[in-house]
Parts: sequence; structure tokens; C-alpha cells
Amino acid sequence: MSQLKGKYQKDVAPALKKLYGYKNVMMVPHVEKVVMNIGMGEALTNDKALDAARKDLAAISGQHAVTTKSRKSIANFKLRIGQPIGLKVTLRGERMWYFLDKLFNAYLARIRDFNGVSRKSFDGRGNYTLAFKEQTIFSEIEVEGIDKPRGMEISIVTTAGNDQEGRDLLALLGMPFTKE
Repeated sequence: MSQLKGKYQKDVAPALKKLYGYKNVMMVPHVEKVVMNIGMGEALTNDKALDAARKDLAAISGQHAVTTKSRKSIANFKLRIGQPIGLKVTLRGERMWYFLDKLFNAYLARIRDFNGVSRKSFDGRGNYTLAFKEQTIFSEIEVEGIDKPRGMEISIVTTAGNDQEGRDLLALLGMPFTKE
């Protein structure tokens, strides 16, 4: 069991249960999954870019990336239905806890002039999304081996009913929020 999962079971869940007055432990919000996404418009013209991003995403997450395909045709972008436009990985269980532990304690600390993550990036249902401009903050990526810096999104999906519950859950888990 990862340290973060143990912390959740031992400290965070009882604290949230007390804070919000939940009568049942099953009502306490928890992290359901982590979704990592790289959108790649360049994949339309460059097949090697998709392979390089797939390799990076697999190194970061520890599992195979799934290709996302377009659902609409957009003439201005020369995009047709079914063309590959990105990659995603969904982490659950032990891999999810291990990744979150490294995200909170190692990856975010590697960002230059880091003052914490925004408290405002919640979606209204307790889910949080982080966006990165480069994949170089991840220690699994070799800086010399990348062909181009690529941005990515990491969505932390929780069972929280609202943003405040999600914010409290992530803060108790160790997410370094700004002081705003």
C-alpha cells in the first residue's frame, strides 16, 4: 500500500468525516481516478510525434496510453472524424495513489518559482485539473531524449459533491495550494 493511501485511510477520511458530519464512512469523498491527457494537433501531419508522446506518457504513468480520436470534422483545421488527435491514460488503484504521491511531493517541487497550485481549477463537482506546459518536470523523462516540449493535463477525479469538499480532500492529502 502506498504512503498516500495509508494517509487517506488513517488521517484524511476520519478528518473529513468529522468536518462534514458524515454518518457513514462510505459518504466520505475519495479520489476515484487520475486522467492524464495530451492533446496533439500536430498528430494530423506528424505520426512520429504521436509515438514520441505515447512513449513519454507511458514512462510517466507506467501504463500504455490510449489514442483519442476526433468526434467532429472541422474543415478549417483539416480534421476529419476518427483521426488521432491526442493520447490519454487513466490511473486507478495503487498506480493512482503512487502517482499522486509523486505529483504532490516530487514533480510539483521541480517547477521553477513554484508557489503552489491554484485553488480555482475545480469544475464545480469536486474534480481538479492541472495543466503543464512541458513534460520535463517529470523525472522519468530524459530532457535530451524529447523531440519537442508538449503540454499535458492531469485531472484528479473525486467523489466529492462540491468544490469545497474536493479542495479539503486534496489539501488534506498534501496538494500544495496557494494561500489565496
